[in-house]
Amino acid sequence: MRILVVDDEKIKRVTLADDLVAQGHEVVGAGDGQEALEILNNGRFDVVVTDLKMPRLDGIELLKRIKQGPHAAMGVIMMTAYGSIPVAVEAVKLGAFDFVTKPFRNEDLFPLLKRIEQSLETPDKAPPLDELPGRRIDQSIVGRSTAMGQVKRMVEICARTDANVLLHGETGVGKDLVSTIIHRNCHRRDFPYVKVGCTLFPPQLIESELYGHERGSFTGAEQKRQGRFELAEGGTLYLDDVDDIPLEQQSKLLRAIEEKVFERVGATEMIKANVRIIASTKRNLLEKIAEGTFREDLYYRLDVLRINIPPLRERRDDVPLLVEYLLQRIAEGRPYKIAPDAVEILLQHDWPGNVRELAHALERAFLVGGGQITAELVGAEMGGIAGGRPNLPANDFRAAMEQTERDLLENALRTAAGNKTAAAAALGMKPSTFRDKLAKYGLG
Repeated sequence: MRILVVDDEKIKRVTLADDLVAQGHEVVGAGDGQEALEILNNGRFDVVVTDLKMPRLDGIELLKRIKQGPHAAMGVIMMTAYGSIPVAVEAVKLGAFDFVTKPFRNEDLFPLLKRIEQSLETPDKAPPLDELPGRRIDQSIVGRSTAMGQVKRMVEICARTDANVLLHGETGVGKDLVSTIIHRNCHRRDFPYVKVGCTLFPPQLIESELYGHERGSFTGAEQKRQGRFELAEGGTLYLDDVDDIPLEQQSKLLRAIEEKVFERVGATEMIKANVRIIASTKRNLLEKIAEGTFREDLYYRLDVLRINIPPLRERRDDVPLLVEYLLQRIAEGRPYKIAPDAVEILLQHDWPGNVRELAHALERAFLVGGGQITAELVGAEMGGIAGGRPNLPANDFRAAMEQTERDLLENALRTAAGNKTAAAAALGMKPSTFRDKLAKYGLG
């Protein structure tokens, strides 16, 4: 391809040009946006790689001029420092193909250029992003509030770039869903999506979980094992609750992200890591940095693009839509009806557990009511949410679960007027399983 590199730092411009030439590209350099426009007016290029901040004409203005002129179809990649990431995001909205954050290795550009080259070779097979199969971001994220509109716009931007993403929000707001949607709609969607729950593993095992280990590298390591970085090769690695990664493990994670290499536990051979990182946190990482429990340099590697997902109490207008969406999933084709005054009760709750809590409350109400969800039933469930059902044993998890199961069986049987087959169907159980459970609790 013919590439125009625009950067007022001569050393960076020349070294990048040399590496691109070594990859077989034809490269021309320009010292600022004004010079780049003059060069573009006198020649044809496939790609412009431009710095953001430059004298005379900066990268944003250069991008606007390109997209308004005869070279509008040309791919533009922005180079930007961490402090200018919001501007780079705006550049993507204006039509930039992607951006890379300084400092970066020149080879980090190669996959982006390859994607542009492929789109040039097969234009008929490279539809606009909004027309890609499965790209229904607006429908995948439920909510019409202003806050969720901002989330959707950021998800679209994240899906168009290869930059790392940090998802911030309380437990239960839907960070897992947002991460999945980003992966399914980005260019890595045909490669693995691998999730690591950073809370689930003790400090001595998180390293093995992320990078794998060699046989005999520690007690219990009976065979060689691939880690999540290897399993996610070419795709996306989702680090859920990254704020729970121990401080002593953060330096190796930083290296894997920054240098794109790692080694298994007990090995010395370096393995390349071609993965995109999406991380989530329920904590303010800047507070953890101040506490000395999170590395600042790791934070800035993760926080390239950020999506703040609001709690449900801050977007109550979305509750009716969520109720309908969740009930359709819970019912799985079975009939259901929720009373308008039941929805009003749901609207008044603060939902400390957010969407996850709402889903659980609706599922319980659906099962107990046999699909008929009344205000009284919702009110009873809300009481259970707020302070625990009065009949549940306070400190015995098994007894509490058995009491809940018994309540569900009794209510289903009552709603079905004693018809065990209908009651079993309402609970989604086989009749034989339903009868066994009735016998267990002496209910019939």
